[in-house]
Amino acid sequence: MSRIEVQGVKCVLLDIEGTICPISFVKETLFPYALRALPTILSTHWTSPSLAPYIAAFPPEHRTSPAALESHVRDLTARDVKAPYHKALQGYLWEEGYASGAYATELFADVVPALRGWKEGGRGVAIYSSGSVFAQKLLMRHVRGSDGRVESLEGLVGEEEKGWFDTVNAGSKVEEASYGKIAGVLELAPESILFLSDNVKEVEAALSAGMKSLVVDRPGNAPLSDEDKNRFKVIESFEQISLA
Repeated sequence: MSRIEVQGVKCVLLDIEGTICPISFVKETLFPYALRALPTILSTHWTSPSLAPYIAAFPPEHRTSPAALESHVRDLTARDVKAPYHKALQGYLWEEGYASGAYATELFADVVPALRGWKEGGRGVAIYSSGSVFAQKLLMRHVRGSDGRVESLEGLVGEEEKGWFDTVNAGSKVEEASYGKIAGVLELAPESILFLSDNVKEVEAALSAGMKSLVVDRPGNAPLSDEDKNRFKVIESFEQISLA
Protein backbone atom coordinates (compact mmCIF):
# COMPACT_ATOMS: atom_id res chain seq x y z
CA MET A 1 0.00 0.00 0.00
CA SER A 2 1.36 3.40 -0.98
CA ARG A 3 1.78 6.15 1.59
CA ILE A 4 0.11 9.54 1.30
CA GLU A 5 1.86 12.56 2.80
CA VAL A 6 -0.40 15.25 4.23
CA GLN A 7 1.20 18.49 5.33
CA GLY A 8 0.19 21.09 7.89
CA VAL A 9 -2.22 18.93 9.89
CA LYS A 10 -2.94 20.02 13.46
CA CYS A 11 -5.99 17.84 14.06
CA VAL A 12 -7.37 14.61 12.60
CA LEU A 13 -11.18 14.49 12.43
CA LEU A 14 -12.58 10.96 12.29
CA ASP A 15 -15.79 9.35 11.17
CA ILE A 16 -16.63 6.16 13.10
CA GLU A 17 -18.66 3.57 11.19
CA GLY A 18 -16.67 2.16 8.29
CA THR A 19 -13.66 4.32 9.15
CA ILE A 20 -12.34 3.35 12.58
CA CYS A 21 -14.96 0.71 13.39
CA PRO A 22 -16.26 -2.09 11.14
CA ILE A 23 -19.76 -1.53 9.80
CA SER A 24 -20.50 -5.11 10.86
CA PHE A 25 -20.02 -4.24 14.55
CA VAL A 26 -22.58 -1.47 14.30
CA LYS A 27 -25.10 -3.32 12.13
CA GLU A 28 -24.74 -6.82 13.61
CA THR A 29 -24.05 -6.03 17.29
CA LEU A 30 -25.13 -2.54 18.34
CA PHE A 31 -28.30 -2.15 16.27
CA PRO A 32 -29.74 -5.59 17.17
CA TYR A 33 -28.93 -5.10 20.86
CA ALA A 34 -30.84 -1.81 20.92
CA LEU A 35 -33.86 -3.42 19.26
CA ARG A 36 -33.82 -6.35 21.71
CA ALA A 37 -33.57 -4.04 24.71
CA LEU A 38 -36.18 -1.55 23.50
CA PRO A 39 -39.48 -3.35 24.37
CA THR A 40 -38.45 -3.99 27.99
CA ILE A 41 -37.07 -0.47 28.44
CA LEU A 42 -40.25 1.08 27.06
CA SER A 43 -42.54 -1.07 29.19
CA THR A 44 -40.61 -0.51 32.42
CA HIS A 45 -39.32 3.06 31.94
CA TRP A 46 -42.04 4.75 29.87
CA THR A 47 -42.73 7.30 32.61
CA SER A 48 -39.20 7.32 34.02
CA PRO A 49 -37.43 10.71 34.23
CA SER A 50 -34.29 9.11 32.77
CA LEU A 51 -36.08 8.11 29.56
CA ALA A 52 -38.41 11.11 29.32
CA PRO A 53 -36.04 13.44 27.40
CA TYR A 54 -35.39 10.78 24.77
CA ILE A 55 -39.11 10.13 24.25
CA ALA A 56 -39.87 13.85 24.14
CA ALA A 57 -37.43 14.31 21.26
CA PHE A 58 -39.49 12.02 18.99
CA PRO A 59 -42.17 13.52 16.71
CA PRO A 60 -45.52 13.68 18.58
CA GLU A 61 -47.23 11.10 16.39
CA HIS A 62 -44.59 8.50 17.30
CA ARG A 63 -44.66 8.95 21.09
CA THR A 64 -48.35 8.36 21.74
CA SER A 65 -47.58 4.91 23.18
CA PRO A 66 -44.69 2.48 23.69
CA ALA A 67 -45.94 0.45 20.72
CA ALA A 68 -45.99 3.48 18.42
CA LEU A 69 -42.48 4.51 19.40
CA GLU A 70 -41.12 0.98 19.04
CA SER A 71 -42.65 0.63 15.59
CA HIS A 72 -41.06 3.90 14.48
CA VAL A 73 -37.65 2.93 15.88
CA ARG A 74 -37.73 -0.41 14.07
CA ASP A 75 -38.61 1.35 10.83
CA LEU A 76 -35.78 3.89 11.23
CA THR A 77 -33.31 1.12 12.03
CA ALA A 78 -34.36 -1.00 9.05
CA ARG A 79 -33.92 1.97 6.72
CA ASP A 80 -30.78 3.21 8.51
CA VAL A 81 -32.28 6.68 8.82
CA LYS A 82 -29.90 8.83 10.85
CA ALA A 83 -32.50 10.87 12.75
CA PRO A 84 -30.82 12.66 15.69
CA TYR A 85 -33.57 11.70 18.16
CA HIS A 86 -33.18 8.03 17.21
CA LYS A 87 -29.40 8.19 17.52
CA ALA A 88 -29.76 9.69 21.01
CA LEU A 89 -32.07 6.86 22.09
CA GLN A 90 -29.67 4.26 20.69
CA GLY A 91 -26.92 5.65 22.94
CA TYR A 92 -29.21 5.33 25.94
CA LEU A 93 -29.96 1.70 25.06
CA TRP A 94 -26.34 0.81 24.31
CA GLU A 95 -25.08 2.07 27.66
CA GLU A 96 -26.47 -0.96 29.51
CA GLY A 97 -24.95 -3.35 26.99
CA TYR A 98 -21.50 -1.86 27.40
CA ALA A 99 -21.83 -1.73 31.19
CA SER A 100 -22.91 -5.37 31.42
CA GLY A 101 -20.08 -6.57 29.19
CA ALA A 102 -22.50 -7.85 26.55
CA TYR A 103 -20.12 -6.44 23.97
CA ALA A 104 -17.10 -4.16 23.58
CA THR A 105 -16.11 -1.90 20.72
CA GLU A 106 -14.19 -3.41 17.83
CA LEU A 107 -11.77 -1.09 16.04
CA PHE A 108 -9.63 -1.84 13.01
CA ALA A 109 -6.13 -2.94 14.06
CA ASP A 110 -4.39 0.16 12.68
CA VAL A 111 -6.60 2.65 14.54
CA VAL A 112 -5.26 2.64 18.10
CA PRO A 113 -1.57 2.90 17.11
CA ALA A 114 -2.49 5.80 14.82
CA LEU A 115 -4.45 7.62 17.53
CA ARG A 116 -1.61 7.27 19.99
CA GLY A 117 0.95 8.36 17.40
CA TRP A 118 -1.00 11.46 16.44
CA LYS A 119 -1.48 12.50 20.05
CA GLU A 120 2.18 11.86 20.88
CA GLY A 121 3.08 13.97 17.86
CA GLY A 122 1.17 16.89 19.32
CA ARG A 123 -1.83 16.66 17.01
CA GLY A 124 -5.43 16.76 18.12
CA VAL A 125 -7.95 14.01 17.44
CA ALA A 126 -11.67 14.69 17.07
CA ILE A 127 -14.71 12.64 16.09
CA TYR A 128 -17.63 13.55 13.84
CA SER A 129 -20.32 10.90 13.61
CA SER A 130 -24.04 10.65 12.96
CA GLY A 131 -24.22 8.80 16.29
CA SER A 132 -24.81 11.04 19.29
CA VAL A 133 -21.87 12.44 21.24
CA PHE A 134 -23.02 10.31 24.18
CA ALA A 135 -22.89 7.17 22.01
CA GLN A 136 -19.49 8.18 20.61
CA LYS A 137 -18.05 8.41 24.11
CA LEU A 138 -19.57 5.06 25.09
CA LEU A 139 -17.93 3.50 22.06
CA MET A 140 -14.51 4.93 22.88
CA ARG A 141 -14.73 4.05 26.59
CA HIS A 142 -15.14 0.33 25.90
CA VAL A 143 -12.60 -0.70 23.27
CA ARG A 144 -11.44 -4.30 23.10
CA GLY A 145 -7.70 -4.46 22.52
CA SER A 146 -5.71 -7.08 20.64
CA ASP A 147 -5.09 -8.85 23.96
CA GLY A 148 -8.82 -9.12 24.63
CA ARG A 149 -8.86 -6.59 27.45
CA VAL A 150 -11.30 -3.68 27.37
CA GLU A 151 -9.88 -0.20 27.82
CA SER A 152 -11.00 3.41 27.49
CA LEU A 153 -9.57 5.50 24.68
CA GLU A 154 -11.76 8.50 25.45
CA GLY A 155 -8.71 10.44 26.62
CA LEU A 156 -7.21 10.27 23.13
CA VAL A 157 -10.08 12.30 21.69
CA GLY A 158 -10.75 15.98 22.16
CA GLU A 159 -9.54 18.48 24.68
CA GLU A 160 -11.69 20.01 27.42
CA GLU A 161 -14.83 18.54 25.82
CA LYS A 162 -13.95 20.01 22.42
CA GLY A 163 -13.59 17.30 19.84
CA TRP A 164 -16.90 15.40 19.85
CA PHE A 165 -19.29 16.29 17.04
CA ASP A 166 -22.62 14.89 15.87
CA THR A 167 -25.46 16.10 13.65
CA VAL A 168 -26.98 18.03 16.57
CA ASN A 169 -24.03 20.21 17.54
CA ALA A 170 -22.40 20.42 14.09
CA GLY A 171 -25.07 19.73 11.47
CA SER A 172 -25.42 17.36 8.53
CA LYS A 173 -22.28 15.49 7.58
CA VAL A 174 -22.82 16.15 3.89
CA GLU A 175 -23.09 19.95 4.29
CA GLU A 176 -20.03 22.16 3.79
CA ALA A 177 -21.16 24.52 6.57
CA SER A 178 -20.91 21.76 9.19
CA TYR A 179 -17.18 21.41 8.63
CA GLY A 180 -16.68 25.16 8.86
CA LYS A 181 -18.53 25.10 12.17
CA ILE A 182 -16.31 22.31 13.48
CA ALA A 183 -13.18 24.23 12.51
CA GLY A 184 -14.54 27.22 14.41
CA VAL A 185 -15.19 25.19 17.55
CA LEU A 186 -11.71 23.66 17.35
CA GLU A 187 -10.29 27.15 16.76
CA LEU A 188 -8.30 25.88 13.81
CA ALA A 189 -8.06 26.89 10.17
CA PRO A 190 -9.97 24.34 8.05
CA GLU A 191 -6.84 23.57 6.03
CA SER A 192 -5.09 22.37 9.21
CA ILE A 193 -7.71 19.64 9.77
CA LEU A 194 -7.60 16.21 8.10
CA PHE A 195 -11.01 14.51 7.86
CA LEU A 196 -11.14 10.74 7.33
CA SER A 197 -14.36 9.02 6.25
CA ASP A 198 -15.66 6.15 4.15
CA ASN A 199 -18.43 8.38 2.76
CA VAL A 200 -17.45 10.25 -0.40
CA LYS A 201 -20.22 12.83 0.06
CA GLU A 202 -18.82 13.69 3.49
CA VAL A 203 -15.29 13.90 2.11
CA GLU A 204 -16.52 16.16 -0.68
CA ALA A 205 -18.22 18.48 1.84
CA ALA A 206 -15.09 18.64 4.00
CA LEU A 207 -12.91 19.45 1.00
CA SER A 208 -15.34 22.18 -0.06
CA ALA A 209 -14.99 23.70 3.42
CA GLY A 210 -11.23 23.85 2.99
CA MET A 211 -10.26 20.80 5.01
CA LYS A 212 -7.91 18.10 3.84
CA SER A 213 -9.71 14.78 3.46
CA LEU A 214 -9.16 11.15 2.46
CA VAL A 215 -11.63 8.40 1.66
CA VAL A 216 -11.17 5.31 3.83
CA ASP A 217 -11.89 2.02 2.05
CA ARG A 218 -12.36 -0.72 4.66
CA PRO A 219 -13.43 -4.38 4.46
CA GLY A 220 -17.22 -4.56 4.57
CA ASN A 221 -17.75 -1.05 3.22
CA ALA A 222 -19.78 -0.35 0.10
CA PRO A 223 -17.52 -0.62 -2.96
CA LEU A 224 -16.15 2.65 -4.30
CA SER A 225 -16.85 3.46 -7.93
CA ASP A 226 -14.01 3.97 -10.38
CA GLU A 227 -15.07 7.60 -10.59
CA ASP A 228 -14.73 8.03 -6.82
CA LYS A 229 -11.31 6.37 -6.85
CA ASN A 230 -10.20 8.86 -9.48
CA ARG A 231 -11.73 11.92 -7.82
CA PHE A 232 -10.49 11.34 -4.28
CA LYS A 233 -7.38 10.13 -2.52
CA VAL A 234 -8.18 6.71 -1.04
CA ILE A 235 -6.51 4.75 1.76
CA GLU A 236 -7.17 1.29 3.16
CA SER A 237 -5.27 1.76 6.43
CA PHE A 238 -4.19 4.64 8.64
CA GLU A 239 -0.67 3.24 8.29
CA GLN A 240 -0.64 4.81 4.83
CA ILE A 241 -0.96 8.33 6.26
CA SER A 242 2.21 10.33 6.74
CA LEU A 243 1.63 13.63 8.54
CA ALA A 244 4.36 16.16 7.79
